[in-house]
Order: sequence, then structure tokens, then C-alpha cells
Amino acid sequence: MRFTSETSSGGVLEQLFTLGEIPGVLWTPEGAVGTRPLVLMGHGGGQHKKAPDILARAGRFVAECGFAVVAVDVPAHGERPKVEEYDRIATENQARLDAGEEPAPLIAGFQALVARQTVPEWRAVLDAVQQLEYVGAGPVGYWGVSLGCGLGVPFVAAESRVRAAVLGLGGAPASASASASASASAAAQITVPVEFLVQWDDERVPRVQSLALFDALASAEKTLHANPGKHGEIPAFELDSTLRFFARHLG
Repeated sequence: MRFTSETSSGGVLEQLFTLGEIPGVLWTPEGAVGTRPLVLMGHGGGQHKKAPDILARAGRFVAECGFAVVAVDVPAHGERPKVEEYDRIATENQARLDAGEEPAPLIAGFQALVARQTVPEWRAVLDAVQQLEYVGAGPVGYWGVSLGCGLGVPFVAAESRVRAAVLGLGGAPASASASASASASAAAQITVPVEFLVQWDDERVPRVQSLALFDALASAEKTLHANPGKHGEIPAFELDSTLRFFARHLG
């Protein structure tokens, strides 16, 4: 893990780093000492590790809760190079959409493919960050919506260090395809508390598919937060709820 820059503002220290070929950013309280909760954040499709919604949430997690927060660019996003295989699949999927195919199974299949790479990458990032004296091996949370949900579900299912997760703007396609089954199967392995965000008028993820993914979660404590509005219109007040949720479960 190699740090490449360091800045601070409002009591929040921001450190850019690379871990192998993975570019990332770590936020911690300025002058932090000792172990603290860590939240891994997964950005949305077409975005990057310092997208505005990531920055807004990370800043509040650090300043108000004393957490550490880490985010990385997923493959073919941000500072990472394009992936020829992903470009080819995206082109093929667009042609299938133009031919009238349902988008959800195509999206689920693509996300399942990318998750095979991101799950081990994110686990390696957690390993490295938790070795830092001012982060330590404290409890871990996960936040991710849209693409961050599609990649986050298999990650949370696989990573025993995660104690609580905020997910949403994702779904389980009503299809017998392998990708659809994989999405529901991964959700069925999640038993930690989950706060799940749904936009009732989501133009990208039909609400029936969002509800199916929520239903598939095996968590004894899971809460559905449904608000009117389109895919990118999560109300600002949901961030307050997220803060309370992680403070309750991560300490």
C-alpha cells in the first residue's frame, strides 16, 4: 500500500493511495490514534472513488462518527484503465437492449462478472487499511447503491468482517438466468443488519426487482427505506438515517 498524496480539511484527513493496481482514497479524523470502525464505500456506475455522494457521506462518517472510510475505483472506472472484455460485453448488451431484451438480467450478469474481480480486491484493501495503527482491526461496515449494491451484495456475503450494510437501488431480476440466481443466492447469505434504499419511481431498477432483492436478504434485522423519485434522487435526509444506522451497529 503506497500513499501518493495527503490533504486535510475540516478535521478530515484524506490520503490517496495505490494497492498494486488499485487506486483508492482513505479518510480518517485528523490526528487519529488507535482502532476505529471502518466503512468501505462502493461508488455507482460511471462514477469513481471521489464522486460527490461518496465525498459527502465519507466526510460526515469521519467528522461526526470518528470512523475511517475507504473507497476505490472499480475496474474500468476512475483512474483505472479500460477493460477490453468489459467494453465488448457492454457493446453486446447494448445491441441486445436495442433488440428489445429486458435490461435487468443483462445488468445482473455484467455485475456478477465484475464482482469476481472486485470482491478479492476489496478484501485486500480491507487487509491493508486495517494494518494502519490509526484504523486497526475494528468493526467494518459497507455502503453502496446502484453498481455499489450490485458489487456490494456478493462482497458483504463473502466478507465476515462486515457487521452492517447500507444497500439499495439494485434488484434481483425475475428470471431463471444464472446471473439472477446468483444475485438472490448471494443476498440469501447476508445475515448482518441491512438498511435498504428504494426509489419508488426508479427508471432503471423496477421496484418489484428491488423488493425481490430485499426479500432475499437473510438478515434478521433489515429495514426498507422507500422514497418517491427516480434512480438518482435519494433524499438528503437518508444520509442522517445512514449515520444513525452505522453508529448503532459499528459503535
